[in-house]
Amino acid sequence: MTARLPIALLALTLAFGCSKKKAPPISAEERRQRVAQYILDAAPEIPNKLDTVFGEKLKLLGYSVEPTSGPYKKGQTVKVTFYWQPTSKLPGGYKLVTQVLDGSGERLVTIDRNAPLRPNSKDRSSGLDLGQWEPNKVYVDPQTFHVPKTKSDTLQIVAGVSKKDNNLPVTTGAKDSSERVVVTSLKVKADSKSHKLPSVSVDKLEAKVKLTIDGKLEEPAWETATTFGPFVDVTTGKPNDKSPVGGSARMLWDDTNLYVAFQVTDADITGGLPKTAKDPHLWTKDTVELMIDPDGDGDNEDYYEIQIGPQNLVFDSQYDKYNEPKTEPDGPFGHEDWSSKLKSAVVLDGTIDKADDADKGYTVEAQIPWKSFSKAKTVPPALGDTWRMNLYAMQDNGGVAWSPILGQGNFHKASRFGKVRFTAKGWTPEVADGGAPDGAAAPAPSGSAAAAPPGASGGVATPMPKTVASSLKPSGARPVGSAPAP
Repeated sequence: MTARLPIALLALTLAFGCSKKKAPPISAEERRQRVAQYILDAAPEIPNKLDTVFGEKLKLLGYSVEPTSGPYKKGQTVKVTFYWQPTSKLPGGYKLVTQVLDGSGERLVTIDRNAPLRPNSKDRSSGLDLGQWEPNKVYVDPQTFHVPKTKSDTLQIVAGVSKKDNNLPVTTGAKDSSERVVVTSLKVKADSKSHKLPSVSVDKLEAKVKLTIDGKLEEPAWETATTFGPFVDVTTGKPNDKSPVGGSARMLWDDTNLYVAFQVTDADITGGLPKTAKDPHLWTKDTVELMIDPDGDGDNEDYYEIQIGPQNLVFDSQYDKYNEPKTEPDGPFGHEDWSSKLKSAVVLDGTIDKADDADKGYTVEAQIPWKSFSKAKTVPPALGDTWRMNLYAMQDNGGVAWSPILGQGNFHKASRFGKVRFTAKGWTPEVADGGAPDGAAAPAPSGSAAAAPPGASGGVATPMPKTVASSLKPSGARPVGSAPAP
């Protein structure tokens, strides 16, 4: 009996091992037969045609979407069908990659597995490698996915041709920095409660009024200027008492300049950067930030970033698209050769870089020439023009904002920038037929809040309370200087 036991165990082991042996891969012809219904000799009628070419080897002729229109709901099944046509033999190793992004360009999900044409690592007999695609044939590539959870009201479907994170270049058609094309954008119902964008009107300075850029905000015009804030939690849109910094801002303008003043509460003012630094990374310390998208459409194209720290150092840059260009991790971020040519001054209520005392905060006053915004369609803005902006008080790459981002991206998310309309005292917009000014919704009265997010003051032109106006420039408060940006 004991002599037979090892033989029996060996037989069981061999049998078990044989049962787990993987099936051999099927031939290219067998693969082709399995997906024959998705391979056509000529292109069918394509609902949405595109002119996109990858590496002069593969065309994306177009796409269809089912259901054909939104807004789509979380969890809803959506079918997107791509129509591909190789123009020559594709090199081995490349694969199609399709992703769903939110409205700011952040990736939510990759949707490559549920597609008959695409090989699946879990099923060696599935799909057909790109290297096996025949030139001039049309490959119909349907995919289904469930609408993911998102706080954005827009989803983007992007596609690329990848080989070990090295995408085949897009040689014809619009693309991003990762050599992907935005195939389509879908309207969706955002998962979170709706936070309407804050919207304000900013009055033009009267012709004889001049501002002295000294950080003291003593001119009467500042007392009645439109207020942005108090700033709220960037993620929730609610007041954040635990934030190490708080803030609000005021804004004015004339034919030459945009004027902005930040008032920041900060119990430990931090600078710590070389005084001669050019475009220092102020967000790693304490700073205020102004983001400006002059087109007013929130599309993150041709927008500007300006930061001013308590040392009165400046970082300013211009971006072509959302966070682009950028070089991680040390920059440059955007086109840092762009200069806002601003003039700024800072007044401290406390001592900078001294942790053993209690600070109250600081005030930043800035004058920014309109001519610096070379990407803007009209400078200075015409009466009634609306730009998109956001304002922040920051510490250690975090902080509070005028308009919350709500988890839809980072501080550059232009679709979450608030709306700033340029007006003047006594100015009345022209009313088109139907009662709406210039065909748009009637504006809020000059200097009033409109559609502010819950828990936030969207913007009101109320006199500055004397206690607030004086709290950041008490006896002994020290100006940091008034100087143009480097």
